[in-house]
Amino acid sequence: MIENKGLDYIPNGVAHNGALKVNGIHLMNAVGQPIRLTGMSTYGMQWQPQFAGEGPVRTTRNYGANLLRVAMYTDEDGYIANPERVSADVFRAVDTAITLDMYVIIDWHILHDNNPQQYKEEAKAFFAQAARRYGNNPAVLYEICNEPNGNVTWESDVKPYAEEVIPVIRAYAPDSVVLVGSGTWSQDVDLAAQSPLSFPNVMYTCHFYAGTHGDGLRKKIDTALAKGAPVFVSEWGTTQADGNGGVFLQKSEEWLRFLDERGISWVNWSLGDKDESSAALKPGASPEGNWSDAELSESGRFVFHQFIR
Repeated sequence: MIENKGLDYIPNGVAHNGALKVNGIHLMNAVGQPIRLTGMSTYGMQWQPQFAGEGPVRTTRNYGANLLRVAMYTDEDGYIANPERVSADVFRAVDTAITLDMYVIIDWHILHDNNPQQYKEEAKAFFAQAARRYGNNPAVLYEICNEPNGNVTWESDVKPYAEEVIPVIRAYAPDSVVLVGSGTWSQDVDLAAQSPLSFPNVMYTCHFYAGTHGDGLRKKIDTALAKGAPVFVSEWGTTQADGNGGVFLQKSEEWLRFLDERGISWVNWSLGDKDESSAALKPGASPEGNWSDAELSESGRFVFHQFIR
């Protein structure tokens, strides 16, 4: 168990590094030094908001995390069905991370609603609300489409969507970092790099699950980097892509070495106790945090010791 030190300031946190900016393929802090963000993603906030409270988030911070990703599903009884309730839980989680001196990603978590164009107007309304609330708060990053998939392409669907949503954010948060997904569950970073967005302070997300994805996807990342597109791994898991099967620790280590060598930030899926291999917590783990090793899953025990390697 990690001692809860009650810190109000962490050496790799927001107070030390300030507002982030993108320079070439690198994420930089306020004084132009390279920075890496590493941390956990919540599970769907409509299902498990309790693990985005102060105790759980502080516990990940005490292991070394400087980032929380707040996954707000749009479909599956998420924001579209319950906008007031879900957004309130999301903003509460964001406020918690800010209070703990951590960076935080507000994630518009499309999945089964595979095309971001489907709820584009709702996305614009939500991000206007979020950006009005947080503006250029140096802690907050905006992820505008989790995993476009199906018959969805960068050029036809995702890029036009981003070109409408990003200006909504920029009206209130002109300098904040915006993360943008791509087709094939945010794996087509190489295609996004061929036709990049024109906005500054934008990064392209890549998602992988170590038991499913390997050299082919790593080559796509290297292709994107070679074309000058900055990459941010806003979701990865130790398992197969469905969240089960494994965990694949050797393959996860291979991926983490790859990200280390390139200075790529990452977020692990997920900070929750769902009965699946990718969950960091075992079913029934305390929603107050400060977990014993017995409450951590095999994946959680591995990942919690990887922050800021």
